[in-house]
Amino acid sequence: MTKMIHSYWAYLVLLILIIAVVNAIIGLSSKKEFKAKDLRISLFALIASHIQLIIGFIAFYTSNFFTTMQSVGMGEVMKNSELRKPLIEHPVMILIAIALITIGFSKHKKKASDSAKFKTITIFYGIALLIILGMIPWNLWFSN
Repeated sequence: MTKMIHSYWAYLVLLILIIAVVNAIIGLSSKKEFKAKDLRISLFALIASHIQLIIGFIAFYTSNFFTTMQSVGMGEVMKNSELRKPLIEHPVMILIAIALITIGFSKHKKKASDSAKFKTITIFYGIALLIILGMIPWNLWFSN
């Protein structure tokens, strides 16, 4: 059940993150004013990604993969790419991506100019989006 929620919530996270990045790129390139709508879009991406992180932690610790890691040990997990990706690479890289989203949101609030705000969101959220897209276990995701 948790894995299913984690998978479906990921669609929302990806959608709102893409919207936030595209909105920031448009705002930056057209030199628009950073309005409350822009703040809400980036804030919603931040909140949705943090909710996904919590769901992910629950899914991780209740998964068969975690049980396998406990039984075979970390050394075996690191040698086995089928176990390493879902148990190590995916969680660590997603944590980095969500940290980038959090840092980007925090930094953009401190910027004085509208273009600097859009640029900060574009860079931090954009890199996070690329990391997330690279770490989604597509083969497992579409098998649900």
